[in-house]
Amino acid sequence: MLLVILGILLLVVVAVVIRKNPNLARFKNAGRSLGFLFIVLGIVSSCIVQINPGEIGVKILFGSVQNDVLSSGLHFVNPLLEIKKVDVKTQNYTMSGVNDEGHKAGDDAIRVLTSDGLEVTIDLTVLYRVVGSDAPKLLRETGSDFTDKIVRPITRTKIRDNAVYYQAVDLFGSKRDEFQQRIYRSIEDDFKKRGLMLEQLLVRNITLPNSVKASIESKINAEQDAKKMEFVLQKEKQEAERKRVEAQGIADYQRIINTGLTDQQLQYEQIKAMKELALSSNAKVIVMGKGNTPLIIDGKQ
Repeated sequence: MLLVILGILLLVVVAVVIRKNPNLARFKNAGRSLGFLFIVLGIVSSCIVQINPGEIGVKILFGSVQNDVLSSGLHFVNPLLEIKKVDVKTQNYTMSGVNDEGHKAGDDAIRVLTSDGLEVTIDLTVLYRVVGSDAPKLLRETGSDFTDKIVRPITRTKIRDNAVYYQAVDLFGSKRDEFQQRIYRSIEDDFKKRGLMLEQLLVRNITLPNSVKASIESKINAEQDAKKMEFVLQKEKQEAERKRVEAQGIADYQRIINTGLTDQQLQYEQIKAMKELALSSNAKVIVMGKGNTPLIIDGKQ
């Protein structure tokens, strides 16, 4: 529309200047042609709208929001239309207790009261996007600042409403996933009614009161000590079982030896031993008398 305005102003200026100074009449046609050219280019450019990827265009005519939307690409539209581009890609909104980490400056964590009356601090990130077909409704009923009007207040309210059903220790431990799914379902319904799609809800951190943290740490240390003692006892039982099996094996061996060996078998074993000594290149065997013990003399002497 800027070119159209420039073209109209140029036509007016040419007419006024030529009226006051007839000597410039020779520039009349050139000035009018340039003015009409600006007007034509302005109208053509106003009729062509480019919608970038990840965006949609919402049509607004004299303040009235139209229900149909423009998808990404080039479009020819009524030059009187105002095209409001809306981002439909995934967006995130973070509320954190760490300074400058979230969308709001300073500490923006959510403080809630649990069923046992303790105050718990929750850091949260909301992943959401605008539903393309519902964008006109969103702009008509809420406006473009829907983050501060819908995302932030609904999320904080639903978290506080649902935290009262849990104890502080449960939120930090076993029921954390259950709590996250519960607030996800409640927020999802409200978002849908307003033209937003809740994609994911990330509970980034849950901070408990110092007294509760100390109790949890004591409980964890006690459980670790109990597990350690259980391991030591199990190891001692295994060692005792090993010794029992070893002793039983020795007893069985002695029983077999005492009941199974005869004088003939002992004499046979003795002959085998003497034979091995006699065949050795490093010793000589001399059997003296009827003794049972041979005398081994080093062959090097």
